[in-house]
Amino acid sequence: MVARVSTVAFQGIEGVPVDVQVMVAPGKVGMQIVGLPDKAVAESRERVQAALHASGLSLPAKKVTVNLAPADLPKEGSHFDLPIALGLMAALGAIPGDALDGYVVIGELNLDGTIAAVSGALPAAIGANGLGKGLICPSDSGAEAAWAGSEIDILAPRSLIALANHFRGTQVLSRPEPAVRASPANMPDLADIKGQESAKRALEVAAAGNHNLLMVGPPGSGKSMLAARLPSILPPLSPPELLEVSMIHSIAGQLAGGKLSDRRPFRTPHHSATMAAMIGGGLRAKPGEASLAHNGVLFLDEFPEFTPQVLDALRQPLETAECIIARANHRVAYPAAIQLVAAMNPCRCGMAGEPGHSCARGPRCVSDYQGRISGPLMDRIDIRIDVPSVTAADLIRPVPAEPSAVVARRVARAREIQMDRFIAFGMPRILSNARCSTSMIEKIAEPDAGGLQLLRDAAEKLKFSARGYHRVLKVARTLADLDEKATVGRIHLAEAISYRIAGERLTAAA
Repeated sequence: MVARVSTVAFQGIEGVPVDVQVMVAPGKVGMQIVGLPDKAVAESRERVQAALHASGLSLPAKKVTVNLAPADLPKEGSHFDLPIALGLMAALGAIPGDALDGYVVIGELNLDGTIAAVSGALPAAIGANGLGKGLICPSDSGAEAAWAGSEIDILAPRSLIALANHFRGTQVLSRPEPAVRASPANMPDLADIKGQESAKRALEVAAAGNHNLLMVGPPGSGKSMLAARLPSILPPLSPPELLEVSMIHSIAGQLAGGKLSDRRPFRTPHHSATMAAMIGGGLRAKPGEASLAHNGVLFLDEFPEFTPQVLDALRQPLETAECIIARANHRVAYPAAIQLVAAMNPCRCGMAGEPGHSCARGPRCVSDYQGRISGPLMDRIDIRIDVPSVTAADLIRPVPAEPSAVVARRVARAREIQMDRFIAFGMPRILSNARCSTSMIEKIAEPDAGGLQLLRDAAEKLKFSARGYHRVLKVARTLADLDEKATVGRIHLAEAISYRIAGERLTAAA
């Protein structure tokens, strides 16, 4: 007799159906797992046998063969334990053979028969729903899987015995409820920033249009403080965005307790991060920081201290909103629609351009340091601002600053205008100006006569690239949306061009 159980293998954030086939037949005593299993799957043999023994089920003195079909698809991870164990129980008659027909099964077994949480419960539940089946998953993953929809049948047992009793009718497993992670009550607020009015204005513009931002200034000027307060003015995730973000974090095993949050991701990798850590990779091609920041912010502090290869690897995700990990034996694509926010000192000593300070190495201190950032990457940054040192007057008698809640309302209104506009054009998946195409931005950001002349003069004098030209239009469109203006005016283009121009400290070293 061959028992069959459905499960999934993960490719990116997609769950590929896998058929677990278990046969118990006369022959050499032992269990053999075939179908391109990795080390974790091969080791499930010992975990399954121990868990069944702890649950009071002894294996017969026969040959057990487990086939994971399709055989040419690599199988990775410990979530194959539970489907193998249930297939074996069905083959031995411990549970009804047809009880598992309507379910996709994932879960890792402990030696005492309890079921441990696994990564990928949400993508597995969505994949099961697409197949018209329910999901059996660990109890600790049930709250996460429940977000796949109220119509999907989800069983989240704590142990093999509890699941067997459910199928026998002696115990009823209730459907898990979706869990929500509470937003932090003490988020950093813009009201804490003293001075830096122009930088706060640029932060608001970046948040309103989802634009990439680079802040250049001496140590202690408040660049990291400003970046840390960006999440407090960003709008919450929409339901489709929340689902995409949660699926990526589920695959990465970073959904604590299966709880989801509508707060946008804010990732701050250290400048020692490797290519695999930033873009994704490793033996199982896990998502990197760029994908974990999908629909949120990737903040790179000490920007030039990252290795040039890692920084240049971000060029494609910034353009295509996708990280593609291509290896000899697999190719995986993870979403990576990120808002890049970076901060850097103007030079190695950090004080270039400050009154009363001169770099010991002269202009080379600035050019060598800033030259670590390539021109193509710099061209993808929409807003570049100088963040000078805070004056003593700002520190001693600061002017009352706007709290984040006030700024967040303006940002939310600008985002609402953008979404309504793109829906009217039949593009509901585009949610911000930074994500629209070049042909679309030329339509929606057509300037008035004065603005057109200013843009033409600036493009000729400053030698804008085609990408730079369109990014100026995108920022200008966002500025007009903040003012709730239908037409992009000269004043909007003037401010957008000022953000595009490299400041005095940001030379053309690249």
